[in-house]
Amino acid sequence: MTLQLLDEIYQGRVSAEDLLTEVLRFLVLIREERKKRIEILLDGLKSENKLTLSSEEIVSLIEQHLKCKNSSRLPVLIVAAAYQSVKDKLKEEVLPLASHQAADKQTRSFGDVEICLENEDQVVTVYEMKRKCVTIDDIDSACVKISPASRKINNYIFITTETIEDDVRLYALSCYERTEGTEIAILDCIGFLRHFLHIFHRSRARFLDTYQNLVLSEPESAVSQALKEAFLALRQAAEDRGSED
Repeated sequence: MTLQLLDEIYQGRVSAEDLLTEVLRFLVLIREERKKRIEILLDGLKSENKLTLSSEEIVSLIEQHLKCKNSSRLPVLIVAAAYQSVKDKLKEEVLPLASHQAADKQTRSFGDVEICLENEDQVVTVYEMKRKCVTIDDIDSACVKISPASRKINNYIFITTETIEDDVRLYALSCYERTEGTEIAILDCIGFLRHFLHIFHRSRARFLDTYQNLVLSEPESAVSQALKEAFLALRQAAEDRGSED
């Protein structure tokens, strides 16, 4: 199709200006249509009579969302939403998230999510997301990455959606002395979320709203329109089931 359009311009049957105008018009229509679909789904969630989802219901909801296609950005948003929703309690803050496409070397960051103490800019906790099994090589790379830090990083935590091998977990434990005080740990994504929600049970609604806002504010290159709509539809279905019970 692209070559055909270029040929139309070359043959003089269509002007480049007219084609560009039509393409832009079409893109605006697509944008407005997608925006409208999101607004309709959001309207479906606006009910003051719905019971707040339980911690386990939220875990189930997020687990379903993680199973959707092209969801590799979601673990980053889960951890970021967790910290943002209880930052007043923890006195810790999430640094601005880097682009989904940007490598740590490009951004000079230590990992996917960086946590600092309130009113400070020194990173104390780092989260690195893996949509695969964490390996010993991953841990060695983390040790190299954090070694130049001007201030000691307290925790370097891998969040994975796959199985955690015992030998890798034990190797991570052995790195405490090697890093002179940085504790490296490996947690599964859903396990992290479950523990967080039960510890901060009274903040679960704030977590869910924060996660939703992060998902919807991500560019489509990181979280697709389909993935955004999927979350809103899953949430509405979960809340509707709760109201029926």
